[in-house]
Amino acid sequence: MAKTKIDLLAVKGMGAKEMAEVLRLAEGMKKSRKPLLAGKTLAMIFERPSTRTRVSFEVAMAQLGGHSIYLDLGSSQLSRGESMGDTARALSQYADAIMARVYKHAEIEELARNASVPVINGMSDREHPCQALGDVLTLKEHGRKMLAIVGDPQTSIANSLLAACPKAGIRVRMVCPKGYGPNAEYLREAEREGGKVEVVHDVEQGVAGADAIYVAAWKPGAEEEAGERSREFLPFQVNASVLAKAGKGCIVLHPLPARRGAEITSDVMDGKSSVVWEQAANRLHVQKAILVHLLGK
Repeated sequence: MAKTKIDLLAVKGMGAKEMAEVLRLAEGMKKSRKPLLAGKTLAMIFERPSTRTRVSFEVAMAQLGGHSIYLDLGSSQLSRGESMGDTARALSQYADAIMARVYKHAEIEELARNASVPVINGMSDREHPCQALGDVLTLKEHGRKMLAIVGDPQTSIANSLLAACPKAGIRVRMVCPKGYGPNAEYLREAEREGGKVEVVHDVEQGVAGADAIYVAAWKPGAEEEAGERSREFLPFQVNASVLAKAGKGCIVLHPLPARRGAEITSDVMDGKSSVVWEQAANRLHVQKAILVHLLGK
């Protein structure tokens, strides 16, 4: 009997058992480089720039004995108007899985609907499941139970963390300026998973008692918005003073790329509390686990 196709489009809706299995696989990937996907090919579509997602998936496939193919928007027929659906149908004839980093979540859903092979969301405007799973792996390895997400509460990463953390028994506190708050749909998802999410509008109060701080980057949107957003979010910069208000031994995470001197200061990012580079390294192990979970026997 043929294996049923499984996609990874979001953490929302992902079962706690399935997530735990992926994290268990990731822990095992740190100890072994067996060619579990020998002969397999991953097609990667990038509509938007990428460093860690692209490199970690390419290295993951190489270490698993497989191969990856990079397609950017400008060098593919997508730039000439081919639909995501037709692209999915075509790539399914060649590749064993498709990973895509897209602007709109509807595009990743269209890929999945039309592909006959597993589809992985490498980031959309709605979720970044690969990042969040790597982050939860890092938090679990450090035994953390209380995460303060400081900054923009409605990024795709914030959404994914809201969906993922309660499944791993990690409490979440969103720390953001007044007038901002978590995506209501993801707030309900967290609560369905048993997570009571606090929303706090004072940064020092927000990090108090937290054993982990997650910097949710607050990159401005349109140029005319930059000044106002910077004024609103600058008081939520994670710096030495803010870190001192957190719990003893608190660790600091950042999904990267970082705007040093904006959402985080260099002394914190490069300091002893930072696990930023360990967090980045865990992307590779989680990516390998996702691929084996979707493509393994």
